[in-house]
Amino acid sequence: KAIRMGVGAALPLIKNPAPLNGIIIGTANGGMEDCIKFLNQMVQYEEDMLAPGSFVQSTSNVIAAQLGLMTHNKGYNITHAHLGLSFENAAIDAATQLNENPGNIFLLGGVDEISSFNYNIENLAGWYKDADISNKQLYEKDGPGSIAGEGAAMFLVGKDKGPAIAKVQAIGTLHSKDLVAFRQQLKLFLEKNITGNNAIDLLLSGENGDSRTLPYYTACEELVGDAVTIARFKHMTGEYPTASAMSLWLACQVLQTQHVPQHMQKRNSGTRYKNILIYNNYKGLQHSFILVTKPA
Repeated sequence: KAIRMGVGAALPLIKNPAPLNGIIIGTANGGMEDCIKFLNQMVQYEEDMLAPGSFVQSTSNVIAAQLGLMTHNKGYNITHAHLGLSFENAAIDAATQLNENPGNIFLLGGVDEISSFNYNIENLAGWYKDADISNKQLYEKDGPGSIAGEGAAMFLVGKDKGPAIAKVQAIGTLHSKDLVAFRQQLKLFLEKNITGNNAIDLLLSGENGDSRTLPYYTACEELVGDAVTIARFKHMTGEYPTASAMSLWLACQVLQTQHVPQHMQKRNSGTRYKNILIYNNYKGLQHSFILVTKPA
């Protein structure tokens, strides 16, 4: 399923006439479902006469590989698998590549699926709500856990700001459960990247209904101030490791349309959106800050 989602999201971009110099994908689990199928086959057939299909499609890099094969692209092809920071590391890699080769264009994406194996493991670990819940009530029900999610988001990235929808101004990551360290890191990120007369217009929050991660989102809201519109998106996507890729896609839509749907709004403080801060938290441990701006 992850392959189908990734390829389906990428195909409209690959048809772009601009040549593609590489493919950079972030995913936490890749083809985990096929990996389990292959391991079960090893037990069932006692390591004899194993079907190769599940093995070929079970690795994390299968999405980037499949896209490379389909497009006959022999350029830079890499997959980043860092759990909740997979997409952020892929984006940082893309930025590094573009700094070295300003004329290049890369396909950047984040993909993760719901598989029965992953769902059961995450459910047993207490990361999902212990009762059925509508996504419309996700932020109203207090308590631990969220709802399972999946998604694929793809982007063409380059240095040319002419045709650009959005500019990724800065990316910051933090691996810590310390709330004080989190506040310090976010404050430094904002002080470094929001200068002059600029200000954050919209906070795109990864709040997911889990009371254990809520203190981080509350601290982020306090640091950006009361004059900032706050929008949430995980009632649409659910929780999954590369949800930040979908939030970047949403940020691009907001910058294009200058509109935030009512059901996403937690607080509305304005209608002009130029600087968008994306904050995402994965399991209270992995934090990412992405500043997205409207190209001049």
